[in-house]
Amino acid sequence: MNIDTTFLRRCIEALERALDGTGIHDGADEVLYDVYRAACVKQFELVLEQSGKLLRKCLATFFASNRQADRLPFKDLFRHGAKHDLLDPQAVERWLRYRDNRNDTAHDYGEHFAETTLKLLPAFITDAKALADRIEAASDA
Repeated sequence: MNIDTTFLRRCIEALERALDGTGIHDGADEVLYDVYRAACVKQFELVLEQSGKLLRKCLATFFASNRQADRLPFKDLFRHGAKHDLLDPQAVERWLRYRDNRNDTAHDYGEHFAETTLKLLPAFITDAKALADRIEAASDA
C-alpha cells in the first residue's frame, strides 16, 4: 500500500515558512508577527492531525481489519508506531506532548499558548519530517 505524504509535507513546509516569518517580524511589526504566529498554530494543528491520519493508514496493515486501527485513540496510534518500529520511544513521548499541547488549544487561544507552541515547533518539524519519511518507507516495503 502506497501512502501519499504530499499534503503532509506541504503542511510541514508551510509551517516552516510561518515559523521563519515569526523571526523576521518579531518586534518589527506586531500585527505581522501575530499573523505568522497564528499561521504557525494552525499549521501545527494540521500537521499533527495529518500525521495521525497517515500513521493510522500505515498501522492498519498490522491489524486484522482497518476498523481496529480506526478505533485507536490518537495517542495509542503513536504507541503502536513504536511497537512496529515506525517510531522510537523518545519520539513517541514527544508526539504525546505535542498532542497534549494541541488539546490545550481547544481551551486556550491566548498569547501564552501560542508562544508555548512556537517553542515546540523546531523539534516538532524535525519529528514530522522523520515520521513522513518512515511512513513512506514502510508503505513502499
